[in-house]
Amino acid sequence: MASQLIKIHPSDNVIVALRDLPTGADAEWDGQHYNLPYGVSSKHKFVTEDIETGGAIIMYGVLVGRATQPIKRGEPITTFNLRHDAHDYSTANRQPYSYVQPDVSKWQGRTFKGYHRPDGRVGTYNYWLVLPLVFCENRNVLIMKDAFERELGYAQTDIYREHVREFLHLYQAGDTRKLKSLEVFTEQPSVKKNISRPFANVDGIKFLTHEGGCGGTRGDATTLCELFAAYAVHPNVAGITVLSLGCQNSELRILEDGIRKRDPHFNKPFFAFEHQKGTEYSLMAGAIKETFLGLTKINEYERADAPLSKLSVGLKCGGSDGFSGISANPVLGHLSDLVVGLQGQTLLAEFPELNGVEQELLNRCVTEEKAAKFEKLMRDYAGKAEAVGSSFAFNPSPGNIKDGLITDAIKSAGAARKGGNAYITDVLNYTERATESGLQLVCTPGNDVEATTGQTAAGANIILFTTGLGTPTGNPICPVAKVATNTILANRMPDVIDFDCGPVVDGTQTIQENAEALLEYVIKVASGELTKAQQLGQDDFIPWKRGVSL
Repeated sequence: MASQLIKIHPSDNVIVALRDLPTGADAEWDGQHYNLPYGVSSKHKFVTEDIETGGAIIMYGVLVGRATQPIKRGEPITTFNLRHDAHDYSTANRQPYSYVQPDVSKWQGRTFKGYHRPDGRVGTYNYWLVLPLVFCENRNVLIMKDAFERELGYAQTDIYREHVREFLHLYQAGDTRKLKSLEVFTEQPSVKKNISRPFANVDGIKFLTHEGGCGGTRGDATTLCELFAAYAVHPNVAGITVLSLGCQNSELRILEDGIRKRDPHFNKPFFAFEHQKGTEYSLMAGAIKETFLGLTKINEYERADAPLSKLSVGLKCGGSDGFSGISANPVLGHLSDLVVGLQGQTLLAEFPELNGVEQELLNRCVTEEKAAKFEKLMRDYAGKAEAVGSSFAFNPSPGNIKDGLITDAIKSAGAARKGGNAYITDVLNYTERATESGLQLVCTPGNDVEATTGQTAAGANIILFTTGLGTPTGNPICPVAKVATNTILANRMPDVIDFDCGPVVDGTQTIQENAEALLEYVIKVASGELTKAQQLGQDDFIPWKRGVSL
């Protein structure tokens, strides 16, 4: 990689700036010189030839937009001179596809320390799950959360509460001058450690809240129950407590049917309590007692060696920048190929961010049936967006655009690199459980939390989340590791970022070398090393109502 530029695919007619390039700079790539009439910011692109109005812009070897006005050689592409466009796709146009699986011999025989479940799957963590079937029970769930987490040692440290206490003390003493002069801390100050945890093998009790279950459509209620069923059978969950009002659309029987559909032999501790059968006090006292007894049971699980084939890795990006498709996403792609080569699972989600690369993914599907399912899901999703006056083209956020992702096709072509080169063994609708080994496509929105919520439902027992701008996103039951596209971000947000792909941009590591280092980190997390999101208590959970969400 050159120190200042990179051309990603031989057929591209744009070059990416890896550093800020000033107006008038002479940029050289592969023996060609380009005079830049305007400055090109790091992560942005300039064209390698004169482009007429309507002319195609090619990046990653695919169509990513068309010029809305003439663009001269060396000029940058912007939202003013480029609009989104992408090639159409069809199962009928599938072409033969093959790839060379990377050498995984050095990983053969490697293991992680996980929790073996009766259904043969392996959890990376051992959680108890408490969930409300309807939003009316959110308050009771939060009361349980406070009681259990404080008494059993799972609560977050009260650093901000202590800060307010100090402010209050100075205010009551009349010392406002000292209060104003106190410096705001930028790193976590030293605090007392949590009390010891009596259940050493229980990694946590996770309390979900949401705004659904009633008042929406029956379809929304059913989807919510299917989502909860997927979480109940997840290998990271060892027991479940359900709070129900009793009159809502999201009925307990729908949840139980969803569980049996996914696991006919389901035998985890499962306790359901209905509010309308008595007082709030009887509901809460019963739920707390049975949950506590359940914790004593799941504490009997212990971590034991498991082959890497038991990994199910979610592949996610968010807060993307112009380096995402150059460093972190290709690193995840190579890691995905390694995990697939070891007979594990990888799960590529975010269907709005596959816009423009559909044909390649159709080609990679192992059967015509799976390709047809992917095409239908994509067209149905895009059709719903267009029906309300939106489209996948509206997907890039202002932050994405500022950092070089000018069109959705540019963003999507880079995002798809997380899926590497392996064959696609299955295509999953939202809340469907992954049962095959190999790379699989999971229908979710691009929205960070809706996507990670859906990937976890599919069965991911760890999620790798690439970001160029930074995000604290986590999940209640699945560890989410943040992978930085650049070292500047990794250094600026060390409390959020878990792994740095910046060496790929700097040229000090290859994609393959960085991916192998990331796989070593994945093994540590799967064995119990906490991600930054877990340390922060970032338990994000947003059910998708299957409406238009990009």
